[in-house]
Amino acid sequence: MSRIGKKPVTVANGVNITVSSENVITVKGPKGELKQEIDRDIKVTVENGEVLFTRPTDQIRHRAMHGLYRALVANMVKGVTEGYTKKLELVGVGYKASNQGNMLDLSLGYSHNILFEIPKELKVATQQEKGENPKITLEGIDKQLLGQVAAKLRSLRKPEPYKGKGVKYVGEVIRRKAGKAAGK
Repeated sequence: MSRIGKKPVTVANGVNITVSSENVITVKGPKGELKQEIDRDIKVTVENGEVLFTRPTDQIRHRAMHGLYRALVANMVKGVTEGYTKKLELVGVGYKASNQGNMLDLSLGYSHNILFEIPKELKVATQQEKGENPKITLEGIDKQLLGQVAAKLRSLRKPEPYKGKGVKYVGEVIRRKAGKAAGK
């Protein structure tokens, strides 16, 4: 059996989980509401403040989905109670970030600024202090959406291995390369 799939998801206080007849799980909490459609083969039961997932057979497909859906629901429960945060850092001379509501204006060394619209489910904040790299903070309850938007922002100018310039996650370690060998 899947170690992750067997583990029950503990439901925190103030979180309400319902499973509809079409196998759609709805998680409501203090920060919002999330929905996830689940494969019809995976059975979901909510009892005693725990969510249990069972699979019908040991087929590879069922084993894969067993752990997947358990992890997705665990992420949803954590999202509606605590929420998720991702921080990005702009490393490079002249790199800037500012936001007007959910519209992010990035200056990443190209000939033009990049306007990036953040989905309405997420909150964005930018900060730029003297002597430090500009930082972008993304907050939301949906872990998948948050990670996807952060990865898209990072892909606008990936950190390069020679000087480390680009958009990187805060705390990300960039493997550095040595430049050209000096003349003899």
